[in-house]
Amino acid sequence: MTRTQPASTQARSTSTVRAVQAAAALSVLALLWQFASAGRLLSGSNALDVHKAGAYAVHVTTLLLVVATFLHSRAGGPRWPVVVSAVVFVATFVQAAVGHAQNLSAHVPGALALTVGIVWVTAWAFRRQPAA
Repeated sequence: MTRTQPASTQARSTSTVRAVQAAAALSVLALLWQFASAGRLLSGSNALDVHKAGAYAVHVTTLLLVVATFLHSRAGGPRWPVVVSAVVFVATFVQAAVGHAQNLSAHVPGALALTVGIVWVTAWAFRRQPAA
């Protein structure tokens, strides 16, 4: 049977909330990977390649978060999560450049700023109650 009318806003909103939640959870997991590999680096272990790979994962997962929040806003959700996610995504590249320059006095606070942005959107996403 074919649908002649578009899916309801509620149905679109439900699926997009799930997408935001998934992207947010992946972003948090990528951050945890970065924290663990940074700890290994600071303890003298040779984990730079692992930390670099984690940086790529953070770039990808935050891009997914931007896309998911954008789709959710198009389905009737708020726009501020898109802005926060986009700022975080851009900041991941600044963070990578600062880390590549080995400027830890800027890299560590940058990591904390990224964490605040990602956790903020994640907390918001998981407070949404999509209809089942």
